[in-house]
Amino acid sequence: MTSSTVDALFADRIPVLNAPMGGVAGGALASAVSRAGGLGMIGMGSSGSTTSLRRQLAAVTDGVEVGIGLVDWVVQRDPEMLETALDASPLLLSVSFGETYEWIGRAHERGVPAVAQVSDAPTAERALAAGADALVARGSEGGGHGRPLHDRDTLLDALLALTDRPVFAAGAIATAEDVRRVLGRGARAAWVGTAFTACHEALSSPGSRRALLAAGPEDTVLTSAFDQASGYGWPSDIPERVIANDATRRWGAALDDGDVDVAGRELRAATEADDPSGMSVNAGLGVGELRAERSAAEVVAALDPR
Repeated sequence: MTSSTVDALFADRIPVLNAPMGGVAGGALASAVSRAGGLGMIGMGSSGSTTSLRRQLAAVTDGVEVGIGLVDWVVQRDPEMLETALDASPLLLSVSFGETYEWIGRAHERGVPAVAQVSDAPTAERALAAGADALVARGSEGGGHGRPLHDRDTLLDALLALTDRPVFAAGAIATAEDVRRVLGRGARAAWVGTAFTACHEALSSPGSRRALLAAGPEDTVLTSAFDQASGYGWPSDIPERVIANDATRRWGAALDDGDVDVAGRELRAATEADDPSGMSVNAGLGVGELRAERSAAEVVAALDPR
């Protein structure tokens, strides 16, 4: 694989990818984004599994091609997930939030381009040395999980100074002007999450959509409390950016050991009731641009920088 392989993916595409958000970016959303002219990504997050990946791959419609994004520690728990992803011959493969990059070699053996999501220059250097074909500059403004080390543009500039391989920009990209801005700084494409969370084709629940449509950037916070309450294996230095609610106000950025069981029961009850006051609803600083539920095609068109 080479960087030209990734560049070729965007020769005739709108330079927008939907971020592979677990619990949001399934096969229907990914295929709709690709069909609309962007590059759609299926995401397997904290609760991802080989079974759920196969289900979402089966939901890809009309034979369109999509990419796949996985989480490293989830793949370690369910190694067959990586093989399933490679068997699908995705346009791109991303395995994020890990310390090693053996997956890149396995992707290249199958002819699949590898894109690594990074939060600082040292991590980028390791990914590039392992053969990553492209990087994602994941700024601290982004929704969901990430190491909040640098803002998007500072990180983007640092990575562009480090490599001539394609770099995608991520974090608070919600309008066509945002896309133009990061392209003007040198990004090859925009890696967009929150703008797609309320799409008709997304897997997000009605309750989470209500919360997303009502929120502004000032309503988001960083926390690990939901991950602790769920028993997920996220490292403590990778919190998630979520919409503040009763749960975050009660539990703060992290749980004390004695609170995990109580918080877990409350989270399960809120999730079952689809009650956003107690659920984890991921959102980045671009959430204020969400005004209504729209189709993925409408969102791609609204992000088109041309």
